[in-house]
Amino acid sequence: MDIKVNEHLDAKGLACPMPIVKTKKAIASLEPGQVIEIQATDKGSTADLEAWSKKAGHQYIGTSENGEVLFHYVRKSSAEEQEEKTYPHVIDNKELQEKLTGDVQVIDVRESAEYAFSHIPGAVSIPLGELEERSGELDKDKETFVVCRTGNRSDMAAQKLTDAEFKNVKNVVPGMSGWEGPTESKQ
Repeated sequence: MDIKVNEHLDAKGLACPMPIVKTKKAIASLEPGQVIEIQATDKGSTADLEAWSKKAGHQYIGTSENGEVLFHYVRKSSAEEQEEKTYPHVIDNKELQEKLTGDVQVIDVRESAEYAFSHIPGAVSIPLGELEERSGELDKDKETFVVCRTGNRSDMAAQKLTDAEFKNVKNVVPGMSGWEGPTESKQ
């Protein structure tokens, strides 16, 4: 594959949200229309970078793989194309703990390995990259809380669910990085 790249970013060995954080910083120095190649080893980075690119208004070109390394390509948009959207309906961890006694659904959009080690009891594991194809497993009318490690992936997931006509979706911030409630593991 012959892609003209203006910037190379090494994000190998980094886990979410660091590939996105580094990409966001690196892409700021590019001119509109230029392409950045992000090298990563985190399998979840494909869905994360694709969703972030869309959210930030940049063009996600695609991903190729060579051994353990993923090569992601993102084209920087012009100012007219670019407007990062943040999901407006947010709930904090304490508020979510109080809601867990009701008839609600909690969607954990972290990768399956993250979920296996520690998750909120009753949470459904649907990694962000699988959300669109698996959203039919969820109840569109039920109050829905989306959680990830820090609130970044869940922000993107909450937007996707709302676009798919889910009625009452909230992003949980800061998510599992600050969760003090009960947890389960699948070990």
